[in-house]
Amino acid sequence: MITIETEREIKIMQTSPQLTFRDKLGAWKVRWGINRMNYKVEPGLYRLGNPGENSPVLVTANYKMTFDSLRKELSELDAWILVLDTKGINVWCAAGAGTFGTKELINRMAITQLYKVVTHRTLILPQLGAPGVSAHEVKKYTGFKVVYGPVRAKDLKRFIRSGMKATPEMRTVKFNVYDRLVLTPVELVSTVKPSLMIFGVLFLLNLIGLGPFGLVDFYGYVGSVIIGCVLTPVLLPLIPGRAFAWKGWLLGFIWALLVNWLNGWPFNPQYSLLQALGYVLVLPAISAYLALNFTGSSTYTSLSGVLKEMRIAIPAIIVSIVIGCLLILVNNFI
Repeated sequence: MITIETEREIKIMQTSPQLTFRDKLGAWKVRWGINRMNYKVEPGLYRLGNPGENSPVLVTANYKMTFDSLRKELSELDAWILVLDTKGINVWCAAGAGTFGTKELINRMAITQLYKVVTHRTLILPQLGAPGVSAHEVKKYTGFKVVYGPVRAKDLKRFIRSGMKATPEMRTVKFNVYDRLVLTPVELVSTVKPSLMIFGVLFLLNLIGLGPFGLVDFYGYVGSVIIGCVLTPVLLPLIPGRAFAWKGWLLGFIWALLVNWLNGWPFNPQYSLLQALGYVLVLPAISAYLALNFTGSSTYTSLSGVLKEMRIAIPAIIVSIVIGCLLILVNNFI
């Protein structure tokens, strides 16, 4: 059952297509994981330009980066922007989580009294929000028709001016090198805290005589992190296989072989087989785990596919790291 809030005074906020330095700085900080979970705008109805009762109504999420990405593409256009309370989550993720959904849309329309603001009965929703919204229920409870706009905000003006007709290109979800690369900083930042903990453990092991752990372990680990967080996403379509964990493991395996070769294996008698095998087990597993995390940021996977991959990959990664660490520790006593 959907409960609609009663009428109240209409509150309309003003916005513009111009992004300020503060907006751009905020987006940059979020890319690096700073204030990421609290980067949002107030839900409600926004006026962009000088819209009237016949101006289009665009629906979006209250994640500020999503809101800014929309409005910056609407220069020279008068429009209403209805912002849903998605708890600061982008449209695509919020649609999956249910916060960009039918109930919130209907309720937000009632709160803003949209039916009094415009005379037409059409809403333009982002295509990536479709999984969360039941168009027929919106029509049933509000009388408004849902039209799904193009995938990318940059096509919106052309979409609106063509009578809300989308070309096949507008409907195609792209995930090119740039799209993947801009997601890597936050993935790198997320590894800082666990990395410091790992280095702390290695330092303590050195203190109590279970080392030595030094430069080789440091750059071996850092290389695995960069492979999992950066190289795998960037090279994603070029790496054989479908599973993200496999792609990360494969690049990590090549890195482990390179680390061993740089340290003289198999020709250096001081560089043992146990140590080499330990790196081959640990380093690719680290890259695989970090690459697996990227599934939630990509358009390459489905929820069922992610869950299936996790069920297979996570236990294998854990076993590989544990055995590899044991081999490296045993090697220190030989």
